[in-house]
Amino acid sequence: MGQGEVRSDNFIRVADCLYRYVPNDRYYAFIRHNGKLTKKSLKTDNLAEAKRLLRDERDKLERVDPGAGRITLAALCDSYLEGLKQAPKTMEQKKQISDRIKDDWPHPSRAECRIRDIKPSTISKWLASYDFGPCTYNAHLWFIRAVLDHAVKDRLLAENPAASIKAKKREDPIRLTPTFEQFQNIVRSIREQPRNARAEESADFVEFMGLAGVGNAETIHLNWEHIDFKQEKITLFRQKTKTGYQIPIFPQLRSLLERLNDREPKVSQGPVFKIRSAKKSMSAACERLGLPHFDHRSLRRMFVTRALQRGVDVKTVSQWQGHKDGGRLILSTYSHVIDSHSAKMAKLLSIDEEE
Repeated sequence: MGQGEVRSDNFIRVADCLYRYVPNDRYYAFIRHNGKLTKKSLKTDNLAEAKRLLRDERDKLERVDPGAGRITLAALCDSYLEGLKQAPKTMEQKKQISDRIKDDWPHPSRAECRIRDIKPSTISKWLASYDFGPCTYNAHLWFIRAVLDHAVKDRLLAENPAASIKAKKREDPIRLTPTFEQFQNIVRSIREQPRNARAEESADFVEFMGLAGVGNAETIHLNWEHIDFKQEKITLFRQKTKTGYQIPIFPQLRSLLERLNDREPKVSQGPVFKIRSAKKSMSAACERLGLPHFDHRSLRRMFVTRALQRGVDVKTVSQWQGHKDGGRLILSTYSHVIDSHSAKMAKLLSIDEEE
């Protein structure tokens, strides 16, 4: 049938592989690739846009390996997991999500369906079948998105059908932050436990994190060669961003470091702390003291809050935290502290006060 003639199914051929559906004037792509005819709506009644979209569809088909048509979702999940090398706990969580896909995928053949048949609506239906909170929902979305990205990279799919599905917004968590006095009581309580063979080490570990304002990862990777008593600086490595940064040896921190150094005066390199966590000691101390169960991260928040309340500027606090954003994260996270401090400082500007 020639160009411009209406077919029995109400399609008119406009150009090579491009047809217009008469009832609604929408354009469709009719593309034969590797012996298979694909018909797809271009969702437009504009001819110029239809021609551009047709080129995009052809490009997508050219990017797909001709032998990819029989790959199943179950096989793709297995292939993706085989290429991962992450922490055992993380791998276990991802394996559980993979098993859920295999058991619950909304298709007559479950996860044995071909990956080319997966649509965004199918993924949304699978996610909606669970009563998940935002965090777990997002973990499942990110997993299936990563699996399908794996297929795109291997030319098994032209595009990722999960790319357009939005993650759920998490509610702002209630972050518990101890006062400085509560922090000191926790350290003292840990240190005073005679039955705990590591009471002294755990107390030092917790005290360092609170007085230096650093996290667990930076603390366990701190070596003596990173502490320069003459220059009064400590070099730290932020595990989260994989970058190094420096903080001063704060006056509140110096006596602790000197005490630790005096215990092993001949040690000039190697780890400062031999333990890797003090969570259990902190939890037990909080229980003894009748306090909320603060964790390692609470100590960092306490440090930042106290520094801001004492008038340290946001940019400096940000640098002490190893941030490279000039203080934007601190401003957004600790805005309540900054606003409260600003209101307190504003009261000092009274017209009745002497200059």
